[in-house]
Amino acid sequence: MAIILVVDDEVGIRELLSEILIDEGYDVRLAENATAARQVRNELRPDLVLLDIWMPDTDGISLLKEWHAAGHLNMPVVMMSGHGTIDTAVEATRFGAFDFLEKPIALQKLLSTVQKALKHDKPPVRPALTLEAFTRSAFVKEFKRRLEQAAAKSPALLIKGANGGMAEICARTLQPARAPWLDLSGVSSALSQEMLEKISGGVLFVPDLAVLGKMQQMNLAFAVERLEKLNLQLVAATVAPLPTLVEAGWDSKLLARLGEVWVAMPTLAGHGDELPEIAGLLLTNFVERGEVPLRHFSTAALNTLRTLPWKRQPDSSWSDLYALVRNLALTSLDEEIGADDVLRVMPQENIERPGMLSLLPLFDQPLREARDAFEKMYFEHHLRLEGGNMTKLAERSGLERTHLYRKLKQLDVKLGKRGEE
Repeated sequence: MAIILVVDDEVGIRELLSEILIDEGYDVRLAENATAARQVRNELRPDLVLLDIWMPDTDGISLLKEWHAAGHLNMPVVMMSGHGTIDTAVEATRFGAFDFLEKPIALQKLLSTVQKALKHDKPPVRPALTLEAFTRSAFVKEFKRRLEQAAAKSPALLIKGANGGMAEICARTLQPARAPWLDLSGVSSALSQEMLEKISGGVLFVPDLAVLGKMQQMNLAFAVERLEKLNLQLVAATVAPLPTLVEAGWDSKLLARLGEVWVAMPTLAGHGDELPEIAGLLLTNFVERGEVPLRHFSTAALNTLRTLPWKRQPDSSWSDLYALVRNLALTSLDEEIGADDVLRVMPQENIERPGMLSLLPLFDQPLREARDAFEKMYFEHHLRLEGGNMTKLAERSGLERTHLYRKLKQLDVKLGKRGEE
């Protein structure tokens, strides 16, 4: 039985379409906004989506673009609107919509469109995951802008703080539509001029400098000298400091050339509230690509992810998150990944969860001393969770910043460099 997701903010339209489609034998699920639609789509993988364009939180076109950017259009989407125009329909089609229905929707038109969409066996074009899918997070959107700005002026770009799959997401962001792509780490023989000419106008990608052998390093040096002439964009990634690679035998001049223009991945520290959505997008991408079984996060698992101490390894936090989500999907025994699964793959000492045992000694102290000790623990805990961000600490504690600084000084809470700014 085909699952059809109906997304419309008007309850009357949702119920009417639901009744009609249920009578036709379909399994119908309803969503009143984009937030609910995302959840149903990720958990149930519907066979068809009927998506209203005009909705209060996120409009249908924006949601369609979001799914398109994230590679989530593995089902036909039929747009609906009572105020549609030709331009709107064309835009929707450009981003992967199967068809467009104008309200009020005639019964036969609805049923015939649904039947055609469900019989449509053309495999959907699944674009590679890019940073565009994560730009609901302001700090990722800012990083994407920096990345694109740097690439526009330099044919060679180094990404620090990411490797592997996370680095590929960044590099795919810079790949023009239908442009060639070559992963240099997969080329074991000598690179030739002819090979580079075949991918002219495309992207040369190195997922991790540290894993390249001598021949691949020579290929990289050969390519670097020809980037501008062949209109190639090189994107290389590393989590290892460049001096470490020199010590490992790399050509220092080549590394100096690669390190001329670089962009560092933003740390995840201080962005705990945005981690659930980021982790969910990564998980959905793994599922869509067939790399892992069908999995989704429980609410408890997402809340646990919020508290992970990305501040301790800020230079590799994105790659760590990428690997963590993939590991969870591959090793979880149930379709729903729970909080216990997250705790299982993360060392206990790396999870900030002060328990009641640490508070018991306070009960033996005078009230004033116990209160001061608890307040110090409270501020130190949240200062760690927010990555030293004083603005977020002030918001979380409900204190004005000047008062907060006085309180931290009074309690002898040590501030890192970020907190002192």
